[in-house]
Amino acid sequence: MKMPVFTEPDTDEVFVNNLSSSDYDDRLQAVTNIKNAVIGNKAKKSSFIRLDIIPKILQLLMQDDTGIDFVVESVVLLGSLARGSAENVQALIDAKSLDVFLKGICHSDSRVVEASVRSLRTVYESSCVPVIEDQSIVPQLVDLLSSSLSNAEGAAAILSKCCQGPAHQALLCNMGAVTALLPLLVCDIPKIQQPALQCYASMSFQNGAVSIAMKSATHQGEQLVQIFTKLLSRDRPDEIQLGAAKCLTNMHRAGAVPAAEHHALLIKVLATVVRMCKLDKNLTVRAEAAETLAFLIEEDTELQRTAAISDHLIKTLTGFLVKSDLDDSSYALMRESAFKALASVGANDEDIRKKIIDIECTMDHVVSGLEDPNTNVKLAAVKCLHSLSRSVQQLRTSFQDTAVWKPIMKLLQDANDNMMTVASSALCNLLLEFSPSKEPILEAGAVNLLSNLTRRSETALRLNGVWALMNMAYQADEGTKNKILEVLGPEQLFSLLDDPDTQVTMKTLGLMRNLLSGREDIDRIMLLHGARIMDSVKPILDSETRTEDVKEQALCVIANIANGSSAKEFVMRDEILLKRLMHYMMNDSVKLQMAATYCVSNLVWSTEEGAVDRQQKLRDLGVQKLLQSLLTTSDVNLFERYGRDFLSEGLKLHFNSSRDAMTPTEFLYKVQLFNKMVIVSTFH
Repeated sequence: MKMPVFTEPDTDEVFVNNLSSSDYDDRLQAVTNIKNAVIGNKAKKSSFIRLDIIPKILQLLMQDDTGIDFVVESVVLLGSLARGSAENVQALIDAKSLDVFLKGICHSDSRVVEASVRSLRTVYESSCVPVIEDQSIVPQLVDLLSSSLSNAEGAAAILSKCCQGPAHQALLCNMGAVTALLPLLVCDIPKIQQPALQCYASMSFQNGAVSIAMKSATHQGEQLVQIFTKLLSRDRPDEIQLGAAKCLTNMHRAGAVPAAEHHALLIKVLATVVRMCKLDKNLTVRAEAAETLAFLIEEDTELQRTAAISDHLIKTLTGFLVKSDLDDSSYALMRESAFKALASVGANDEDIRKKIIDIECTMDHVVSGLEDPNTNVKLAAVKCLHSLSRSVQQLRTSFQDTAVWKPIMKLLQDANDNMMTVASSALCNLLLEFSPSKEPILEAGAVNLLSNLTRRSETALRLNGVWALMNMAYQADEGTKNKILEVLGPEQLFSLLDDPDTQVTMKTLGLMRNLLSGREDIDRIMLLHGARIMDSVKPILDSETRTEDVKEQALCVIANIANGSSAKEFVMRDEILLKRLMHYMMNDSVKLQMAATYCVSNLVWSTEEGAVDRQQKLRDLGVQKLLQSLLTTSDVNLFERYGRDFLSEGLKLHFNSSRDAMTPTEFLYKVQLFNKMVIVSTFH
């Protein structure tokens, strides 16, 4: 007969069971024992969570006989559980533990307040950053900035993490956070200064109003910008230097610290973030410095050029792409920041882009990044590719060698909107006429993909779709043009001319110009769609609200139509349109004058059949007199850009059918305006 086996109950279970005791002291001892067991022990944290410790604690906190000591121990326990893993934090969030912490920071007992601030900060330092839905708690957090240093430090850290978007930024600013943070910034205690800097950075990011408020803020007669500048000093801890640089970067990008007035300061900020990227800094600092650098110089060509020659920066950044002994998470962080920084450094300068690409394996790393499982790395790699793809030379060489178009086309099949926007921007450049990638991209189904983008509700995607089609149609053969017209469809093409976004309209007109190039193609397309094309373009010229640039593009479409053989009759038989062209020939805008004059040039070119009749009709309308009047114009820009010779030769050549030969002046002008007006293909 077997004897029954008796086992001692698990200690963890005993502690949890003791929470159900009717005696308050037993419950207090139990929660204290559990707290002591989980502090510094990740395995214990997970074990107690599996025993449903979180809901049990929350239920006990709601009981009437719960004393302050129990509340403090419970809040500390819950905060400690958050230090285990992302799953632990999510379990706390799902159980509504944050409500306990938020209620605790408003408590009358200072111990509860301090424990709640610490626990809430722990949650917000995790990757599962929750949103504070009850905005009434924000004033209490701002008030804590003027409390004890411990509470102020925690409150600043919490506010920096939960400040997500313009509404939160405005709320913090209106609640006085800009002023309340100042004493923390000048206390010379780095662990207090750092969360204050993080909070300022969160509030000022892409927010002009808050950045201006920060610029106006002073502490004991010293401006906040001056305080930030002092914190850039090399004798400060790296995190403090970087935090100050980040704040000044955000203020600069938001317009509060313009380059024209603060050039020396921005150079100092640039030098700081470049220094923070060096190998002797810790990984987190290096990655954040590269991100800050990317944002600082993103739209400033001069800063980009300065950065490129600063302390071997490009070599330093490409070094981020080498894994060495980094774990996957750290390597992803380094690659993401490097791709962003390289994208900004090479955004506008061909020599810089070449310098980046010439470093061994750079393009291999970019292509690898396009296929990375980490979405942030993938997006940063696409941004880097987009920047580097603005290079004519590299499109012809390096990009072909690495076949970068393949992962881009793959990405575009099922990417999210943000990824789709950047990837389609890069595709615009890969479809330029001189890119060897153009043909394989066409064969891979790009026309269908891009046509679908033009139907999206997101403006950026519509713009990129029509932009890429415009580049695709540049000097395209008849088959490609037919494919675009067939898949996109005339209805969609014409509807894009009425798009609320001006840039979409501009690129659509550019697409039409490229489709309507080459006389045979012009005549063929106008034979099929001429009436619809004219009905879509003419209202643009009649509009009082369309911009000058849009009207110039519309005139260029008319000029291309006028360059056809039979197609030019669509213009010649429309007397209202001809008078509209004459109107623009006398416009105050030189661009519109020249575009309209070019339309007339194509209509009356003396070597073409029917030129005499067209010349006579235009002469009867007064076009010849208009050309003569343009010769007497006082607009210097007109002749600086196009030359008086064109107008005088135009009078002699275009309105004299006996002249067959094209003079040098005539030829040069045709070449000049052909490149400018007839067809268009541009980098994105």
